[in-house]
Amino acid sequence: MSEKNKVIVVGGGLCGTLLAIRLRQRGFETLLFEKRPDMRKEEISAGRSINLALSNRGLRALEMIGLREKAKEITIPMKGRMLHDREGNLRLSPYSGRPGDHINSISRGDLNSMLYDEAERLGVPIQFNTSCIAADPDSGKVVFKDQDGVVTEVHGAAVFGADGAGSVIRREAMKRSNEIRFNFSQNFLTHGYKELSIPPGEGGSFRIEKNALHIWPRKTFMMIGLPNPDATFTITLFLPFEGEDGFDAIQSDADVQRYFEKWFPDAIPHMPHLLQEYRENPTSSLGTIRCYPWKTGEKTLLIGDAAHAIVPFYGQGMNCAFEDVVVLDQIMDEKEGNWGAIFDSFQKRRKKDADAIADLAIDNFIEMRDSVADPVFTKKRQLEMELERNFPDYYSKYSLVTFREDIPYSTAMKVGRKQDEYLLEVCAKAGDIGSIDREELVEQLLVKRLMADG
Repeated sequence: MSEKNKVIVVGGGLCGTLLAIRLRQRGFETLLFEKRPDMRKEEISAGRSINLALSNRGLRALEMIGLREKAKEITIPMKGRMLHDREGNLRLSPYSGRPGDHINSISRGDLNSMLYDEAERLGVPIQFNTSCIAADPDSGKVVFKDQDGVVTEVHGAAVFGADGAGSVIRREAMKRSNEIRFNFSQNFLTHGYKELSIPPGEGGSFRIEKNALHIWPRKTFMMIGLPNPDATFTITLFLPFEGEDGFDAIQSDADVQRYFEKWFPDAIPHMPHLLQEYRENPTSSLGTIRCYPWKTGEKTLLIGDAAHAIVPFYGQGMNCAFEDVVVLDQIMDEKEGNWGAIFDSFQKRRKKDADAIADLAIDNFIEMRDSVADPVFTKKRQLEMELERNFPDYYSKYSLVTFREDIPYSTAMKVGRKQDEYLLEVCAKAGDIGSIDREELVEQLLVKRLMADG
């Protein structure tokens, strides 16, 4: 194929590999470069594998490339949040009142490996252990260095920077920020995370409920757990860095033991490797990255986390990045053959939705650690579940984001926030939600939705 048909994808994570597959399916000679080793041959670094929640937007992208059903074979359905209080009491909070609505726990490594296999089956060469060191966004020139120090220059008709939150392609854009009026912000949470685990129980059984996302909410911090097909749970501890309940205050094994006995006592019997994992696994930061334009030159586009990294608390980071590829694919049908027009249309259509899910992810962090245990919030969720069961046109904010892939994130945010505001007000005033007129409530919620849409 000619250079005119050659496209370069920098970054072989989930978004980049999905994109490479789709571009190859569309007939492009696609080259994929990844700085890390092939995870099918080497294990992911301990403590950095945060499980993913695959939902409708991500499933739509996998369906586009023909891998939806194959991916679902390695998922575990999660029907709701299993809340653990300090006394060990459990309460399941369903994600939706609609039967069948659920999200799916999936291993990042397993999904990425599946995508690698498909890319190679289609003839996409993947260059592992190869770092991008420079790029010219206008000419389509990209310079790479492999693990042996060999430098290679590659040219393409289009270059996609899918190289994550630490994107080199974005760094190249920042060098010419005055020329293209490039805006960039990176905002860290005061909280970080550490990954732990729950191993299988006797006979390879699940030690805690299999089909739920487990949350230990503790007002200003929390711990969550996602199930894996091998009956393990990936546990992630989210704490502030500073303060008496923060990472900085936990220095010794004795500190870890005391901390868990105080805040997560019901988890201790299920975590026999707690002290070792806490010592050995890294403590990492969490932040939101925003930038614009994503079209950084005539032949270069930022996509996925390179354009809009978000915190993980809505379970939408991967789903959002996958949806980027779906939207890009739709625009390529509209503006076939003109990369500059495709990139310009993509960023204009997608930016507001990326900003919306970034904001929603931070909102959900507060909700998961704090609001889920609040009596008024609990009433609201009970009411929402009932409305979703009995009124087909009603969708909660969570359902709009998670189960309505036909609705943009920005619309889901506007409508969902209006609904939440009204429902919380109603539930705060009502002593018993049983006294609330459901028909009238739905009518008022429809008005709120129309106001938000307007």
